[in-house]
Amino acid sequence: MARSRAVFKYYLFKATEAVEFYRPIMYLYFLSQGLSFTQIVIIEALYNVTTVLGEVPTGYIGDRIGRRNSLLVGTALITATLVGLALASSFLAFALLFVCWSLGYNFRSGTEDAWVYETLTDVSASEEFTRVRGRGQSIALSAGVGASLVGGYLGGLDLAYPFLAAALFTGLGLFVIVTLDEPTTYEESGSSEMGLREAWTVVTEAVSQRRLRSFILYYFVLFSAVTYLVFIFLQPVFESVLAGIDVSLATSLPVPGRDDPYRLALSTGDVETLLGIYYAAINLASAAVSYRIDLVRDRIGLRRWFVGVPLLVGGLLMTMMFVPSVALIALFVGWASVEPTRVLAGQYVNDRIETLGRATVLSAMAMVSALTVIPFQLGSGVISDAVSPLIALSVAGGVLVLGSVAILLWESPIERASMRRTTDEGTRNVPNPVCDSNRSNAPHWLSTSTPVRS
Repeated sequence: MARSRAVFKYYLFKATEAVEFYRPIMYLYFLSQGLSFTQIVIIEALYNVTTVLGEVPTGYIGDRIGRRNSLLVGTALITATLVGLALASSFLAFALLFVCWSLGYNFRSGTEDAWVYETLTDVSASEEFTRVRGRGQSIALSAGVGASLVGGYLGGLDLAYPFLAAALFTGLGLFVIVTLDEPTTYEESGSSEMGLREAWTVVTEAVSQRRLRSFILYYFVLFSAVTYLVFIFLQPVFESVLAGIDVSLATSLPVPGRDDPYRLALSTGDVETLLGIYYAAINLASAAVSYRIDLVRDRIGLRRWFVGVPLLVGGLLMTMMFVPSVALIALFVGWASVEPTRVLAGQYVNDRIETLGRATVLSAMAMVSALTVIPFQLGSGVISDAVSPLIALSVAGGVLVLGSVAILLWESPIERASMRRTTDEGTRNVPNPVCDSNRSNAPHWLSTSTPVRS
């Protein structure tokens, strides 16, 4: 019963994630405020620099103050930042707000998964993390379908409105968080009394794991960086491709006496509405896969998923350089694959982390991801201003394919039968009778966070 209540509250909290209100118009809004592509990637880089500098400290604070309090601080910061973004009008203001935004997600990045995993561990059910986390993300994405449609409509009225709607909805999550209980596993782990030196030891032991090093490069560095660029450039690429289709239709099969009979003649409001529908469709697809992610894990397997998805996404991104209309498929597949992949990565890495210092270690992994995405951001911004965002994404797709092949030739990023093995279902202080027989003696580690705000 207690487990069911805890899972229900988690699902309710996930339903208050309001990113889809502003996501369909986010970068169009920044462009409308006079920011260039270079300035946009600079503030995104500031976001990730803040993540780099703040992830481990906020993860450490999260281990000290508890999972619930860390979620409260993070959600409050995000809510206030969304209001600020709706009112901002200068590059400096956006830059400062992105720093605050990053700090908010720093407090939530590793803590959410840590709370779920440890709450399930309390009842010897940590093997259900994939199912619970997947369904929680499915709920968030399903709620995002309506939010995308509403956000696209609101953006057609005023591009600032979706940020205000998101702030209101995110603020509701605060009322859910205050009802959460701290996992017993966390309370008995000694994390609240962990010193800085011990935290550093936990992180360095985790980084030194041989069996995880290729996974870190493959998912947290390469795949996360490229899909983050999809997140940044989806809107301008979508708009440019629609414009190209618009012009193409306008010049085909002319009818005497009529001007551009086949032209779509898209207005600004039409683009925002279509973006809202497009994001809603992406969310539906992603929600469907996330809801049954345990079936994907068992039927397809982690090895096939983590080998196939990066190569598919990278190949589609490369193709759109030669066939621009393919961008509509490439962007859809690239973004729809992010959340299911994140959930699968979450189970994989949480099985290799101890409760002691879990949030600190998860935050350290998010720091690695944020650090490595910065050169991708800056390089893509320069290419976008010099040529186009579509070409920048195509180049990134080539890097993803070549990098993935190189890592696969080096060593497999996924252990065989990895989802059947648990290395840390128990902790140093709390044994888990279900999984002790499968526990290895290897060090522990990792994070499920990417720089994407979700």
